[in-house]
Amino acid sequence: MTTVVLADDEALLRKALAALLPLEGEITVLAEAQEGAAAVQATLRHRPDVLVIDLEMPGMDGLDAVAEIRRARPEQVILMLTRHARPGVLRKALKLGVQGFVSKSAEPAHIVSVIATLHEGKRWIDPDVSALAVVDDCPLTDREIDVLRATREGYSVADIATRLHLAEGTVRNYLSNAMQKTQTRTRHEAARYAREHDWL
Repeated sequence: MTTVVLADDEALLRKALAALLPLEGEITVLAEAQEGAAAVQATLRHRPDVLVIDLEMPGMDGLDAVAEIRRARPEQVILMLTRHARPGVLRKALKLGVQGFVSKSAEPAHIVSVIATLHEGKRWIDPDVSALAVVDDCPLTDREIDVLRATREGYSVADIATRLHLAEGTVRNYLSNAMQKTQTRTRHEAARYAREHDWL
């Protein structure tokens, strides 16, 4: 029997998975979470074999939640659900040690088989996810993407510097580079442009 925590802000999908996964395989759903902070708490409390987490959630998103979980529980096996894997996001998730990626449109039986694969210590990336991620036309560096993501979340330059452990001047340099590359006038415009082009 494989134990799972499910984290997804779409209640209908999360409830459907919670009901269907145990029917499709030897799976016990220990807890559900509808946003990132709750996912962190549930994972650290229940210590599931596999955390199944949505990439895009309000507040703390899937990547931020994974980063926090990794710090406290580096051995946690993680399967990320995604609608459209952007190259930068996929790279970042892989760096954080996410072992699997599955499209949110996948059949429950497929998700069950991937959970089993990950529980055996293997990796899995759905072909359609990896195909999307290979097409990388993003001119931004990982650090420029980091500061734009934080900008998008409403943080000030000082807050971004604190969160990313950078000097404020360094943050301003990254933002300036990002604005040049996106040909925008403000950091908020740059963040919006990057989001529209699926770079964040």
